[in-house]
Amino acid sequence: MLLSIIRAIQSFKDYHRNLRELSQLTDRELADIGIDRADIPRVAAGQALD
Repeated sequence: MLLSIIRAIQSFKDYHRNLRELSQLTDRELADIGIDRADIPRVAAGQALD
C-alpha cells in the first residue's frame, strides 16, 4: 500500500517536471523532436504518439 502511494507521488512529480520542461521549449524545438505544443500533456505522461 505504502509503495503504491510512493509510486503515485513520484509519477505525479515526473509528469509535472516533464510538462514544465517541454513547455519551455520553443515551437521550433518541439517541431525538431516531432511533437506539437498540443501533444505536450500526452508526451509528458509518457504516452506514445500515434
